[in-house]
Amino acid sequence: MGTFLMGTSEFVVAGLLPDIATDLAVDISDAGLLVTAFAIGMIATPLVAVAALKIPERTTLLVSLAVFAAGHVVVALTDDVTVVLLARFATALVTGAFWSIAASVGARVSGPDNAARAIGLVLSGGILATVIGVPLGSIAGQIMGWRGPFWILAGLAVLAAVPVARFVPGGRSSSTVVPLRSQLASLTSGRLWIVMAACVLVTSAVMSTYSFIAPLLTERSGLSAELLPIGLAIFGVGAVTGTLGSGRFADRAPYATALTGGILVVVSLGLLSLFSEFTVASIALLAVAGMAGLGMNPVLMSMAVRFAEGAPTLATSLCTSMFNLGTAVGSWVTAHAISGSGPVAVPIVGTVFAAALLVPLATLVVVDRSRAASSHAVTEHASVP
Repeated sequence: MGTFLMGTSEFVVAGLLPDIATDLAVDISDAGLLVTAFAIGMIATPLVAVAALKIPERTTLLVSLAVFAAGHVVVALTDDVTVVLLARFATALVTGAFWSIAASVGARVSGPDNAARAIGLVLSGGILATVIGVPLGSIAGQIMGWRGPFWILAGLAVLAAVPVARFVPGGRSSSTVVPLRSQLASLTSGRLWIVMAACVLVTSAVMSTYSFIAPLLTERSGLSAELLPIGLAIFGVGAVTGTLGSGRFADRAPYATALTGGILVVVSLGLLSLFSEFTVASIALLAVAGMAGLGMNPVLMSMAVRFAEGAPTLATSLCTSMFNLGTAVGSWVTAHAISGSGPVAVPIVGTVFAAALLVPLATLVVVDRSRAASSHAVTEHASVP
């Protein structure tokens, strides 16, 4: 419930950007900074996670929901774009804390053999927001004005706090048993930081495109504004399919699953750059990009948990931070590209980021094969009498 609401909040502005820009009297590229501000706030997730290590998980989740609700009330009440940006930033800080704790708990209770699938299930709340939450938010925005969805999200966050208070166990997280210095030491793995690079680039590619899906589909592809929620929902179906389905493959072949996803992102966004004038083709290619790109998130996060053994919460918070660094960088670059070239630039920027993504993904495959070969050679040598 929590990740669903927070996923909706993060991306609901994608379907509301034209209305927000008009009401606040700013350019569409400036309105896009609402996405960037949220992403920047979530970049600080590791700092929030460290600060909350000794706080009971239930308490952190409840405080996160309370601040989340308050931030949305502020956005709904103000006409000052600066205040809106600051409220989005504050909301993002607690969103990052909520996501990282939820993901680490999911991975821990399910065991290492099912970590990717469990994280995919936790993250599916956020991805499901792209299927249901964001399209419904777009419809609510058309009916109630763009502020309406923010009032609704604030109210639902209060309701979501009730089952969290009732069912999440009290007490401190088991991660507090490991000293912070030891947890930080576990983050020195080279493979972990290759995964972090992949986290940045995959979201730079996919979410920079999704952040400007409204002008892309309505101004470039010719989709009517009334049908935009359908386009958003189809993208979301692809994203949910990838997030839930990738874990099954990733628990068996994580590196091949990630590399395959990266290749599909490059191909789909590359084709979108060529066929963005065609409505049906654009929506279909966006759905493929969402399926492949967002389907990589639980795969990469499960790798991070494995490589940072002993510091699962910090590992998942780092992933959350890097995902949102990618969103911030990608949306900022895309906003500037739109200012110069219009919506046609959206998938082109995404394709460039997607091509760069293949470098860390291929590196992970090479490193894994090299380690496997070395391990096999050591085993054979040890077996010689």
